[in-house]
Amino acid sequence: MKINNKISNLFNKSTLDVAKNLLGAYLVRSTSKEKIIGKIVETEAYLFDDAASHSYKGLSERNKAMFDNPGRAYVYLVYGMYECFNCTTNKKGVGEAVLIRALEPVFGIEKMKRNRRCDDIKNLCSGPGKLTSALGITRKDNFCDLTSAKSRLRIEIPSKKEKFSIVKAKRIGITKGVSLLYRFYIKDNQFVSKK
Repeated sequence: MKINNKISNLFNKSTLDVAKNLLGAYLVRSTSKEKIIGKIVETEAYLFDDAASHSYKGLSERNKAMFDNPGRAYVYLVYGMYECFNCTTNKKGVGEAVLIRALEPVFGIEKMKRNRRCDDIKNLCSGPGKLTSALGITRKDNFCDLTSAKSRLRIEIPSKKEKFSIVKAKRIGITKGVSLLYRFYIKDNQFVSKK
C-alpha cells in the first residue's frame, strides 16, 4: 500500500465532494507500538443548513470541533455508548463534516478483533460505532489534525486510487433530512454497513 500524504486540500472543499473523495482513502490510528488501518468504504455528509446536522442550530460546546479548521476530527457520543468519527470540511466556522460510516479492515486486524471482541471481519468496522471501537477512537481524539503525518489519527490517500463506482443513498438512523442522498459508498463492497 503506497501512501500519498499530500491531503491538506482534501477537506477544504464542498462537503458532498469530500464525502465522495474520502472513499478509498485510509483512516490510520497509530501509537508508538502499533498501527491500525482501515479503508474508508462508506460516508455521510452533514451540511450547516441540513436539519440532521449537529451544526444546524449553531455553535455549541458539543459541536465546536465541527466549526474548526477543515481536516479535524469531530468525535461525539450517540445513544450514550457509541463514539462516532467525522472529518470537518469546507471552511473554518461553517460547521460541516463527513461521518465515516464503514471501513474495510486493512492492517492491525487482530487488534481490531480484540478491541471489538469480534472475529467476523465483515462485522468489525461495518458501522460508525463499530469502527471507532475497532480503532480505539474516543472523544479524546476530538480536534485531532487528520492532515498531519505525525498525528495519532489521520487520513492517508493511496498514491494510486483504485477505480470503483460510488452509490448515492439516503442516510441511516436520522429523522430529519431523510430524503437527501448524502450517503456514499463503494458499490459491491462487502464491508459497507447497509446497502
